[in-house]
Amino acid sequence: MEQAPEPQQPEDDDVLDAYSRTVMRVAAAVTPHVAAIEMTAQRRNGRVRVGAGSAVLFTEDGYLLTNSHVVAGTRQGYAVFGDGTRMELELVGADPLSDLAVVHGSRPKVRPAVFGAAETLRVGQLVVAVGNPLGLAGSVTAGVVSGLGRAIPVWSGGNRRVIEDVIQTDAALNPGNSGGALADTHARIVGINTAVAGAGLGLAIPINATTRRIIFALLADGRVRRAYLGLVSTPIQLTPSAVIRTGLREGLRVVEVLPGSPADKAGLSAGDIIITAGGRAVNNAESLQRLLFADAIGQPLDVAVLRDGAELHITAVPEEMTGNGTA
Repeated sequence: MEQAPEPQQPEDDDVLDAYSRTVMRVAAAVTPHVAAIEMTAQRRNGRVRVGAGSAVLFTEDGYLLTNSHVVAGTRQGYAVFGDGTRMELELVGADPLSDLAVVHGSRPKVRPAVFGAAETLRVGQLVVAVGNPLGLAGSVTAGVVSGLGRAIPVWSGGNRRVIEDVIQTDAALNPGNSGGALADTHARIVGINTAVAGAGLGLAIPINATTRRIIFALLADGRVRRAYLGLVSTPIQLTPSAVIRTGLREGLRVVEVLPGSPADKAGLSAGDIIITAGGRAVNNAESLQRLLFADAIGQPLDVAVLRDGAELHITAVPEEMTGNGTA
């Protein structure tokens, strides 16, 4: 009796081809929406370039999303799309805390990109980063989501700030890709790439409920009035005993409290695990940030934390974020 043949394993080339086809399909779909931008300022010797990067078209009437650090200190510039279309730009507004900015030009021939939801991302998921540095149209790198819920403290103009809930990927970036698109395999924009923390680091600002609110505020008012507590946090799974006691499975571990901040004044400390704020469960940076917009300024906020096995309720009073990049 003949032995049945063993099932054939897919060749490595077949797997590689499937990966390549996915990346090429996403790149082809996303690249037309990503423009190279150059921001200029008036100097004694005329207009000079003071910022450059990439931007993503997100409305049909010429609004583009980019990084705040790309447009810092400027009001005007221009954008060039992959098909050669060029248009003059004006700054609509910038939010240094989220490293997001909106610029506006004339109605382009290109259709806008489709936003996705970063909340659906999972560690290990394939993502494609598309930038459009001047002279290098359609710069593409691919990788996987290697971390979620990161809070990255950075310095800008001598001030400390915290970019919350960033996406970490192993798709390497360079400064020219700042402001470009991070897309999922359906070519939906789930993040805006940022190289603010240094070349070669794959970081992206997520497109989620909080950042959509920021974008709407920039479109409406040109700025975002925000409350802040002044802490750096990271998601954490609660211990079994804490789960039984609180009925919650996750919280936010406080990594750092900025000196003199509302969190510091209220008595929050590094190592505390925040489980609720304002009576709402918090399990990632975004869930806390949702509570810290203009209507929270100066209003007492009840923060429940686990400290040394005990549950404490601490009242913090968020303050308005002032200055360029104060955390």
